[in-house]
Amino acid sequence: MDADHAPAAASESGAAGSDAAQREKVVADQALAVAAAWSPPGAPESWWLTAATLTAVARDDVLRALAASIPPDRVPALLVVAALSRQAALRPDSAFARYFPRPGGPQPVDDGGFPAAAAAFVREERDALAALCAGHRYQMNEVARCLDVLPVLNAIADRDRRPLALVDLGTGAGLALHLDRYAYTYRLAGGEALTCGDPGASVQLDCAVHGVAPDVPARVPPILARVGVDVEPHDLADPDTYGWLAACVPPEAGAVTRFAAAAAIARSEGARAVRGDLLDVLEDAVAGLPEEATVCLLDTYVHVFLPPAQLARFDALLQRLSRLRPIEWVSVDPLVPLGPDAEATVQGLPVPEGWVAHNRAGGVFGVIGHVSLRDGRRSGRVVGRAHPSAAWLEWLPAR
Repeated sequence: MDADHAPAAASESGAAGSDAAQREKVVADQALAVAAAWSPPGAPESWWLTAATLTAVARDDVLRALAASIPPDRVPALLVVAALSRQAALRPDSAFARYFPRPGGPQPVDDGGFPAAAAAFVREERDALAALCAGHRYQMNEVARCLDVLPVLNAIADRDRRPLALVDLGTGAGLALHLDRYAYTYRLAGGEALTCGDPGASVQLDCAVHGVAPDVPARVPPILARVGVDVEPHDLADPDTYGWLAACVPPEAGAVTRFAAAAAIARSEGARAVRGDLLDVLEDAVAGLPEEATVCLLDTYVHVFLPPAQLARFDALLQRLSRLRPIEWVSVDPLVPLGPDAEATVQGLPVPEGWVAHNRAGGVFGVIGHVSLRDGRRSGRVVGRAHPSAAWLEWLPAR
């Protein structure tokens, strides 16, 4: 090496190493925050594997480096967890795969051997995991989040006395578009339960309620039209597509079971899907909806992944659309930016005191917000918050 250039080269190498270390720290912090959200102290035992896989991303050198190599907008920690789940399904005879639940089955127990099995599997499947991450994007279709939006939709329908037109943003497999085919149970603190829908439905959704009881109807409000918007709508009839989407579901027995049941409904029922960036195609999607219906935009864990500039563009788009017809926007998104540094909602709504600190200390949760837009004017409020997979729901008193 030329002695004149050695210090500069060393400096550049040190800077590169520092940048890599910082990227690894960021993805590790995010992984641990999401693990704390899904499986906090006192959570049902069935959530242990979800926390364990995310913790592995934070602690295992190979997984952490893989996650750090992925652009931040592709949700690195969760993408790596999905790749682990998918590769486990492709290697069902491996010691690692035996920890993952199957639809309709129990949650495999935590026997203490998962970290060692994960470490060995990761090193055997390193190239396959990298290929899965390079060829896919993370897209979780958590049908249980319909529990979070149903009370808001009921309030809108009660107010307007009109049927609803659902527009599911970032629809993926379109599971939320069929929310009128599911059964809902909201378990209150005193032991009472509020129910909605057909008790014999194949998709059974339930959650524990903290705070006040939400306004739950006996029936889902009538839905006149439904359309999904996504840059890549997914065909559940394709085995590879189905396998990847199933891998994006948390490895918890209830979650994988309800995904399989809801996917079966989506395959048989179908719904219109519009392909494209929602900022480019939303106006056309809304324009084709019946005038006699109230337009309800559903956003569950979509806008949390949009950068600030795109959030601003979306807000301006809604202002324009609302001059043509009323728009209702129901959001279930974590505080942004995702992780312990979060401090704002994607809708720009104030949150109750202590929520920002709780997010920082106790993990990510979904903020349930409702914004109404009329003639370019907007009003709205935060109505509650929820577990990322709707295991619990905290509802706020009406103002």
